[in-house]
Amino acid sequence: MNEISRLLGIMTQLRDPKAGCPWDLEQDFKSLIPYTLEEAYEVAEAAELGDPDDLREELGDLLLQVVFHAQIGKEKGLFDFESIAKGISDKLIRRHPHVFGGLQFETPEERQLFWEESKIAERQEKGKIRRESLLGSIPKDLPALMRAQKLQKRAARHGFDWPDLGPVFEKLHEEIDELKEAVTLGDPTHIQEELGDVLFVMANIARHLDMDAEASLRGGNQKFTRRFHHIESRVKDQGLKVSDLPLEALDAFWDEAKALEKGALKKP
Repeated sequence: MNEISRLLGIMTQLRDPKAGCPWDLEQDFKSLIPYTLEEAYEVAEAAELGDPDDLREELGDLLLQVVFHAQIGKEKGLFDFESIAKGISDKLIRRHPHVFGGLQFETPEERQLFWEESKIAERQEKGKIRRESLLGSIPKDLPALMRAQKLQKRAARHGFDWPDLGPVFEKLHEEIDELKEAVTLGDPTHIQEELGDVLFVMANIARHLDMDAEASLRGGNQKFTRRFHHIESRVKDQGLKVSDLPLEALDAFWDEAKALEKGALKKP
């Protein structure tokens, strides 16, 4: 028995109506959504940290989600693991005619355009796009920064884009001014709209820099967490809580954390 067959057998046993696990038996496609998303993000974090053992483990957790969905689909007579694997294999072959079909692309852009057009055609055939749109195949439930960048990238491939970063920075300043004006007026709906515009332009800047906006923000989150942990440690050394110290003292610990990261200070 190979390991895939073993894993499928374990999941079948976990979902057995008489001898299975009560928690596993309670799950359905919708209840698994948060777990599937969480595992995908944990794979991303492990890949960024570069620990192969951690990455292998997290990939296994993500694979479990696929197997879980496949088992529920099998029980409902909708699909199973084999049909999932067949579907993605067929799709890969269909979308790589330059590898499996002898078709030649002159440029990477031409190859990418074929990929995107194939995705749109497939979704139209399945009735998933009600009206023809170049943006129609981009999932609505992606993280907002990621979706913003994908929308911009798709539009740019068809000529709707600024030629360089200059106008994008100008647009950012314009949107920040509009956000300031909205804050002054005090309308929460207007503020949220203008804040969304600022974030959208920031995603566009990331795209022009050939950076992943989502990964950049994750990095920023990790940096903030790391430096705040330093603040907590320094405050704890004094027998205090973070809320016991004024902002000026906390800022000093923050600057200390930055200096430590740059190697300018030895760890206290």
